[in-house]
Amino acid sequence: MTSTIGVKKIQHTNGTQVMTFDTAGKISSNITTTGTINTPSINGGQIGGRRNIVINGAMQVAQRGTSFTSVAGSAYHLDRYRTGMGDTSARFTVTQATAGLNGFGNSLKYDCTTAESSLSSADARLFVTQRIEGQNLQQLKKGTSDAEKFTVSFYVKSTKTGTYILNIVDIDNNRQISQAYTISSSGTWEQKTLTFDGDTTGALGNDNGNSFELHWWLIAGTSYSSGSLATSWTTYAGASDYTKSAVGNVNLGDNTSNTWEITGIQMELGETATAFEHRPVAEELSLCQRYYIKTNPEDDTRMSGFTGCMYTTTQAVLDFVFPVEMRAAPSVSIGGSNNNYWIAGVNGSASGTIAATQYKKNMAWWELSSVSTCPSNGYQITYNGQVDIDAEL
Repeated sequence: MTSTIGVKKIQHTNGTQVMTFDTAGKISSNITTTGTINTPSINGGQIGGRRNIVINGAMQVAQRGTSFTSVAGSAYHLDRYRTGMGDTSARFTVTQATAGLNGFGNSLKYDCTTAESSLSSADARLFVTQRIEGQNLQQLKKGTSDAEKFTVSFYVKSTKTGTYILNIVDIDNNRQISQAYTISSSGTWEQKTLTFDGDTTGALGNDNGNSFELHWWLIAGTSYSSGSLATSWTTYAGASDYTKSAVGNVNLGDNTSNTWEITGIQMELGETATAFEHRPVAEELSLCQRYYIKTNPEDDTRMSGFTGCMYTTTQAVLDFVFPVEMRAAPSVSIGGSNNNYWIAGVNGSASGTIAATQYKKNMAWWELSSVSTCPSNGYQITYNGQVDIDAEL
């Protein structure tokens, strides 16, 4: 025989209050223990860290630079954050700003420098996005009857109050869901918490491809905002679907006094936002370098990491082992104001022509021809200058 006893609180026999319950039956008081709490999960996710699916949520890593002016199109700026922009004459400066928020040193800031008070194109758009590999999202159990809810929390500040939209796009299955949030007070940090239902339709690929995108909308023409907001999972396959993405979003580009900042982004399993997971900056950099590496980000007059050997007086091979394995074989761009080679022992710079390349997930390799100023083979040669190594989604 089973009996049920209804209680509002449990007290120790000495009168010390141990715990109380709210009307929903949840514990509403703090719990102090001198023993061990054994539980398989918190909010359905891991305990003791590694809750946050988002990379660079505190905006600490900015390998490409900390300020980008007259932004007019789509590009990556701070690590892992891509600006999606088009069909608007509004222009923005994008910066890694000083957050001025307790617990966070940096933020991602958009500052309108050229306004478009009334959008002239239905396709006008500006959003901030992070793209996520499918193999990092398998815990969502998407496309199954056990699909998990997940929560996105973040701190946001803007001089333009009103309604903004966070839109989630499942790239693998052309699915989307959106939620609105409101900025109530101009120029004041506010924390927002948005919980999204699990989606029982469409499994995510267990691979290194772009499966999921988070879109924080800032400008949305009627092509993206004239339907009914997609507050439940729905298709994202054509023009009639896109209109549901950002319904009601403000136009951040309507005045040059408008700014918008975000930091402390966390995406995790469950219906409750836990405290932001602060990872060491060295670890965060390593996570970012899976997608992008910039050698000598602060000084392009130093050695890039590409080092090799002269095997004739005019030919050389150089290679660079990446600090982490990249998402895929990258593209490599060579540049910088001090774009030359340095031959050890000769103590002078040299020029050369890249005759062949090979780029793998863990290293890059160059073959040089027409190398100048080398008296004989066997000399060590290094490349001076910046190198962009890109395996972004």
